[in-house]
Order: sequence, then structure tokens, then C-alpha cells
Amino acid sequence: MTGPSRLHLRGVLLPEGERRDLWVADGRVSEEPVAGAVTVAGDGWILPGLVDAHCHVGLESRGAVDRATTEQHALAERRAGVLLLRDAGSPADTRWVDQRPDLPRIVRAGRHIARPRRYLRDYAEEVEPEDLVAAVERQAARGDGWIKLVGDWIDRELGDLAPLWPVEVARAAVARAHELGCRVTAHVFSQQATAELVAAGVDGVEHGTGLDEATTALMAERGVALVPTLVQLENFPRFAEQGREKFPRYAAHMTDLHARRWQTLGRAVEAGVPVYAGTDAGGYLPHGQIAREVQALTRLGGAELAVGAACWRARRWLGHPGLEAGAPADLVVYDADPLRDPAVLARPRLVVLRGRVVEG
Repeated sequence: MTGPSRLHLRGVLLPEGERRDLWVADGRVSEEPVAGAVTVAGDGWILPGLVDAHCHVGLESRGAVDRATTEQHALAERRAGVLLLRDAGSPADTRWVDQRPDLPRIVRAGRHIARPRRYLRDYAEEVEPEDLVAAVERQAARGDGWIKLVGDWIDRELGDLAPLWPVEVARAAVARAHELGCRVTAHVFSQQATAELVAAGVDGVEHGTGLDEATTALMAERGVALVPTLVQLENFPRFAEQGREKFPRYAAHMTDLHARRWQTLGRAVEAGVPVYAGTDAGGYLPHGQIAREVQALTRLGGAELAVGAACWRARRWLGHPGLEAGAPADLVVYDADPLRDPAVLARPRLVVLRGRVVEG
């Protein structure tokens, strides 16, 4: 990366809301003046780098893509101010991204784990239930402390969404992941699969449209995370229509889940379930949509919940610091306060990654 390595910024730091000076040297934040620092921001609102807590770098509709396309995924996130990605399952090997100081940091979940013909083609490691624990062990070695289970999909015999894993098999797989130091998150749309996997001990729920009151309460009690991917949920009517002729029961189910999504997810927020922002970019959705996801999240809990879900709270959840002294200098500067107008997140003025200006 080019540009000065010693920086000075002044502005309102969020979430604290205090006007302060920050200095950057050797890629890290300093609260003490740094000799020779170049002032790159004299006003504005300064946030830790944003987080997309559910995306798929290196993955498009037909599976893994080449490095050039993967780079474009990462750069689209960077332009949006997203400097920390939780890759919630990908068949692509993106370890090379870690060697690129100009690209966002990635926390990986390895490859999705699903059953044969029970998920999108060429996305997942596909195994039968008796091999699930072994698959967890393999994906633990590919990831960064996360495992991604596909919890439900269309059962062609049933003609509707159904769980992929028997309850005791899921419980054993989650227990093994925890023994290996990994957290487990699960793709789930439906009521039954969500209830069974939360009871089995998963650490996260992706989408979560099937949450009932009892499962919501259990998630709140255990601190199980919810990443609702509201941008993706907008596609449920299309999914329903695509399956209506062959699977009318599935189509009706997806339509109902979509119709009740705000009530279902709002109840989770009210219960105290920790919620984080993820766009589900990759696969069939373009990268760089975090501002749109945050805007949708405001409907569930207001601007503070929504912005924090894509920034400081998400960073803590993933084990990455904010802008305290000594932390990596990953930050974004805006012209207005996103807590008053979250739409400003779509227009970063300045993006600093690893102590260098990369956008703006």
C-alpha cells in the first residue's frame, strides 16, 4: 500500500461520542501525538472498520471463483467501509487474502457442511449424518474458529423445508466443534430445525425466520447470536415462486416465513438476543451492501442497535478490537453521524486499513 504511514485524525469517535484526536503509527492506533503525522481528517465521525458478519468471499452462484474475482469481492467490501468479514462458508481457499495488507481481514468458517442434494450445488462438503462429526473436524482445520452447518433445506419427498441432521447427530457435532475450540453457526429458515439446533448447542443462527418464542428465549438465555441477513430475506417471495410448481408446500411455507419476518425477528431483539449485521453477499448477492443491511436493521431496533451490529459490537463478538490505543488502525470516517442517519454509511469519506488510507 502507498500513502503516509503516520496519520492524524480528529473527529467524533463512536460509540463513545467524544471529539478526540487519534494518531496512527506502525499500523496501530495511538492516543499520543506522533511526530511527522499527516492530518487526513480534521472533522467528521470516526468509527472502527465496519463488519459484514455473514458473507461468502470467493463464492458465486456456480461455486468457487478465481482469485481475480475474489479480489473484487474483497475490494467491494472495502469501498463500503467493511474491513472485517466473517465468511460464513465458502469452498474457495482465500488464505492468500491474508497476505494482502490492502484487503479486509477475514474470519472463516471453512466450507458449509450439508447432506447430498440438500443444499446448493458445489457449495458444501456433502456428507451423510454418520460422517458429520468427521466433516466438522475437517472444516475446523480450514476455518478460523467457526463451523457452518446447513440446518434445513427442501426435502424432496416431503416437499418442504426439513432438518438435515438427526438431533443427536447434531448435538455430537456441536460438542466436537466446541472441543476443537470452534463456534458453530447454522443456516436455518424453518421452525423445527431452528429449535433443534439451538437446543443442540449451536452458537449462532443465520437467517432465523423460524424462531418461535421458546427458542428465542433459549437463545437470549445462552447468548446465541442471530444474523438475520435482512437483505437476503427480501428474496423469499422469489424463492417461493421458483419452487411453487414442484413444491407447493415449500412455497407456502417460505411465503409465510417472509410475511412474519419482522414480528419474528423483532421478538428476538426485544428478548435480548445478540444481533449482528450480515448481508449474505456472495453466492447470488453482490458484495458491498452493508449500509443497506444496517438500514433494514434499524426497523428492528433503531440506529444504535443497527450500527453497533455492523461495527463495535460485531468486532467484540468476533474477537477484534475497536479503536483503543494499540489496536490495529482499521477505521472509517463519515461526514455525518450514522447514529442520526444510518444512510450515511453508504458514503464513507475515508477508509484506513492497517494504518494506511485505502479509500478517499
